[in-house]
Amino acid sequence: MRRKLTLSVLFCLVLALFPSQTATVAVMSVDLGSEWMKVAIVKPGVPMEIALNKESRRKTPVAVCLKENERLFGDNALGMSVKNPKFVYRHLQSLLGKKHDNPQVAIYQKRFPEHKLVKDEIRGTVLFRNSEEMEYSPEELLGMVLNYSRALAQDFAEQPIKDAVITVPAFFNQAERRAVLQAAQMAGVKVLQLINDNTAVALNYGVFRRKDINSTAQNIMFYDMGSGSTTATIVTYQTVKTKESGTQPQLQIRGVGFDRSLGGFEMELRLRDHLAKLFNEQKKTPKDVRENHRAMAKLLKEAQRLKTVLSANADFMAQVEGLMEDIDFKAKVTRVEFEDLCADLFEKVPGPVHEALSSAEMSLDEIEQVILVGGATRVPKVQEVLLKAVGKEELGKNINADEAGAMGAVYQAAALSKAFKVKPFLVREAAVFPIQLDLSLNLQVEFTRETEEEDGSKSLKHNKRVLFQRMAPYPQRKVITFNRYTDDFAFYINYGDLSFLSEDDLSVFGSFNLTTVQLSGVGSSFQKHIDAESKGIKAHFNMDESGVLLLDRVESVFETIVEEKEEESTLTKLGNTISSLFGGGSSEPSTNVTEPVQDEEEVHPEAGKEQEEQGQKEEAANQEEKLEPQETPPQEEEAAPTQEKTEGEPVDTKADPQDEKEESKSGKAEDEKRTDEAEKTEAEKEVEKKAKPQKKSKISEDVAVELQVNDILNPSLEAITSSKKKLQDLTDRDLEKHEREKTLNSLEAFIFETQDKMYQEEYQAVVSEEEKEEITAKLSEASAWLDEEGYSATTKELREKLQELRKLCKAVFFRVEERKKWPDRLVALDNMLNQSSFFLRGARSIPEDDQIFTDVELKTLEKVINETTTWKNDTVAEQEKRSPTERPVLLSKDIEAKLSLLDREVNYLLNKAKFAKPKAKPKNNSTTTPPKSSSKANSSQTEDKVIPPEETKDQEGAEEIRPGEEHNTDSSSQSQPKDETVTIEGNDEVRPGEEPPIKEPAGQNTDSSSPSQLEDETATTESTEKNQSENHIGDEL
Repeated sequence: MRRKLTLSVLFCLVLALFPSQTATVAVMSVDLGSEWMKVAIVKPGVPMEIALNKESRRKTPVAVCLKENERLFGDNALGMSVKNPKFVYRHLQSLLGKKHDNPQVAIYQKRFPEHKLVKDEIRGTVLFRNSEEMEYSPEELLGMVLNYSRALAQDFAEQPIKDAVITVPAFFNQAERRAVLQAAQMAGVKVLQLINDNTAVALNYGVFRRKDINSTAQNIMFYDMGSGSTTATIVTYQTVKTKESGTQPQLQIRGVGFDRSLGGFEMELRLRDHLAKLFNEQKKTPKDVRENHRAMAKLLKEAQRLKTVLSANADFMAQVEGLMEDIDFKAKVTRVEFEDLCADLFEKVPGPVHEALSSAEMSLDEIEQVILVGGATRVPKVQEVLLKAVGKEELGKNINADEAGAMGAVYQAAALSKAFKVKPFLVREAAVFPIQLDLSLNLQVEFTRETEEEDGSKSLKHNKRVLFQRMAPYPQRKVITFNRYTDDFAFYINYGDLSFLSEDDLSVFGSFNLTTVQLSGVGSSFQKHIDAESKGIKAHFNMDESGVLLLDRVESVFETIVEEKEEESTLTKLGNTISSLFGGGSSEPSTNVTEPVQDEEEVHPEAGKEQEEQGQKEEAANQEEKLEPQETPPQEEEAAPTQEKTEGEPVDTKADPQDEKEESKSGKAEDEKRTDEAEKTEAEKEVEKKAKPQKKSKISEDVAVELQVNDILNPSLEAITSSKKKLQDLTDRDLEKHEREKTLNSLEAFIFETQDKMYQEEYQAVVSEEEKEEITAKLSEASAWLDEEGYSATTKELREKLQELRKLCKAVFFRVEERKKWPDRLVALDNMLNQSSFFLRGARSIPEDDQIFTDVELKTLEKVINETTTWKNDTVAEQEKRSPTERPVLLSKDIEAKLSLLDREVNYLLNKAKFAKPKAKPKNNSTTTPPKSSSKANSSQTEDKVIPPEETKDQEGAEEIRPGEEHNTDSSSQSQPKDETVTIEGNDEVRPGEEPPIKEPAGQNTDSSSPSQLEDETATTESTEKNQSENHIGDEL
């Protein structure tokens, strides 16, 4: 029994040491706005929760402060922007994927003149010059923000997190999306998907209204006005049928309209300038406040508060203490003044709505509801203008305008993660900007070819090879086939028709040319397969879940015709099958028979591919695009050479000997075969031969591809590695600083607390005068050192000083702690000794016939009790003789060890009593029981005298008896000896073989005749019946 318990304990310990499978399965989402970010997590037991930052707020400013050896984030960085705005970087989103000469960079420089922006000579992008030695790109600064967001999520989830879904504006182009992915790579965050913020909001809206979505399409418009931009999105909800999961709800982005310059931050800037104007008009100082960056930062902070207050009040008194040269500023601003300042901005509010309707080719009548999203939509004038523009009775405000994007993104993160299973919700995003393929870098020169009209005249036909049209759904794969090239050539991937954009949007859009693709190896592939028919050069494009366009591969495809022998007719195969079944067949392995069947199965998908390739060839001849099915993996076409080799093998030649053996064993089948063959004429055979399709094989050979990025160059591997190291060094520096501050605080706290403890009674009782003087002197010395040199000391020096003081005071603290633990530990030991002695006396009082404990076990327990009692008495007596200032001999750990030993011995015996089986009772030699040597007649007479118990008593006994118990009381026999009972504790009476702690419920009848007693009265029956009555009592019951 003890061995089993030990093994169980070890097994549980090993399981506990194994790492939990749910330790690192949490995922996160980052709703990355231009001014604020929201972080949400999903982990086992915590479904979709917003992660709080260190200030317990649900949203965090997107700001980084890099000042000398200090790096701050969030609210701390925002607070530093008022004191020293030069080192605080925010609103980084507008600089991602922009070259130095982009108008958006000039706008940023005008808004934040305190920053020094320089040009990256390699990539042509923007760099922030922090100092003469350090420069940071917007991607690096954004990577710091993403790393900080992951730290917030990890602290909230209490486990490491790497996987994330990040939201981006729907109008982000290819360069801007790649910039976000590069920032996440520098931060060490694995991006599961870049989801458009409008799509994340729509997903959050649909997930919580799943029951309201049916087969009827519902069109909802989400109007999102944030800090930096405004987006209007038309979403269609309806249920669709899928092969994988049946009927599921789906959202599809139908139309998108946006304005990059319309947002709440522009309103705050105008309020800031208005406050600066009011301050200059007061003429409290001859200097212009606009030239003071720190004063303008203070006014911007007040303008943000002013905008929020004016949304609920008609006027407000703006005030800033010590705005400039210790001069306080105070001025009254009304809502009417605010609306006049932003009048041109409010006129732009309906613009995204009309643009979204235009891209979706819908009217306002088809829109069921317009829902507000974003913080800037709380401005009353925005709601008033928008309500008038959409012509609805009211605007929807039934979702969380701040957190809807983060919650929708984290739902998508859980769906993409393999650690969670969520209800499917299909999402079909849309590409806002069309992408096409051109044979000229100049977009004005389109792909042309000369065609001949019906009247014989020739004309130039313009063809656009559009890859993805405007509002095309993604993720999606496409294949473009080039049929007129037999040598190396190049083509260009550019944006399509962008005439729907305004002039301002076009100016900040960036380069219209994406990538130049140079192919090499085309001519060599044609020379290698000169006898095969060319199916063109196929370029495989993929727009992934993040909306980033990728060129997977380019291949040359050829087709050859494989000659094969004439197959047997259906009747011949049927005859051979019947012959093999009824004619005995051959005992040899039938591999030769199954090979043609396998090859035939391989032909079917190849024939389907052949028809598909023919269709692709015809479409390529007409210069039209073809959509590659997503279900077809790229490896299917790459495996074509292997299939060709398999199809070309002469596998049918080995089938003839086997057929002859089968035909010789079935004459009837052979006669039928010959009769069928005789009926066919030569002409019919020729027709069948011509009608039979030829077997074709496809050969694909990869073509070398060289890509040249034309919009924004991707950073090199060396640059990415350098940025990672730069960010990691900053992180290590922050950790070192945090560790130093923590050690410094610990040292200060230890000095002050220990100085106070030296005057407390419990410490004075155990410390000698010499120790007290030494400790006090050392503490005073450390305090003086801390005031003079401690604040400039390193972490190592602070830690050494703290360890030195702790070592000095260790003995005193130990004596105090031991004295605090003695009373409780000694009381627990006394109670355990009393209980163990009581249990031992009860165990020894059990009769010998019913004893379940061995003599060795009881003596072992008695020995432990005696040794513990002796140790306790001797140690306590010795401790009383010692001085309180000496090291105690009575230790709390020794008391706990004795307690553990006693507890282990007693529990072992209790467990044995719990699982022990009762011993069988010997038969009683009463006068009513006949002797064993009696005759069969006496036995039959005795059996006739047996009176079965009444039904009620039998039922009561069945309810009373439990497995492992045996009742021996008998109400019908006075001569039966009574069972002995053992008193364990209090008034509880426990029968031998029963578990001591368990009490019988009150009211149960214990006097009913047990089945064993009835069997004793019929002792003259056969031996099998006697064994059954003695050993299978439970079965009889």
